Amino acid sequence: QVALVASGGGLVQAGGSLRLSCVVSGRTFSTYVVGWFRQAPGKEREFVAAMNWGTLNTFYADSVKGRFTTLRFNAKNTVYLQMNSLIPEDTAVYYCAARSFGDIYRTLTSDYPYWGQGTQVTVSS
Repeated sequence: QVALVASGGGLVQAGGSLRLSCVVSGRTFSTYVVGWFRQAPGKEREFVAAMNWGTLNTFYADSVKGRFTTLRFNAKNTVYLQMNSLIPEDTAVYYCAARSFGDIYRTLTSDYPYWGQGTQVTVSS
């Protein structure tokens, strides 16, 4: 079993930055994939980014490519989502999720069996 706890959300002006954290506990292996998703009011939950736990390879949704980076430092159990050049359309509840194997290109919520609670990100114009 894997448990995830997301934090770091808040209110920021357009053009600003935020860094979200996702602490992963439990059994993790190099094949694990940690993903980030977001859900805006009245919209479906959508894929944002994914990272392979062992190789650190990453994949991003087109809407955030070049602005968001997901990373992990020094083999720690925390995955970050660094969000730069934020725009109001980035406003959403952000979730981290994990699955135990598979590639980083799977973007469906059903591909991820483990979820953390969400953290609210609000970008003001």
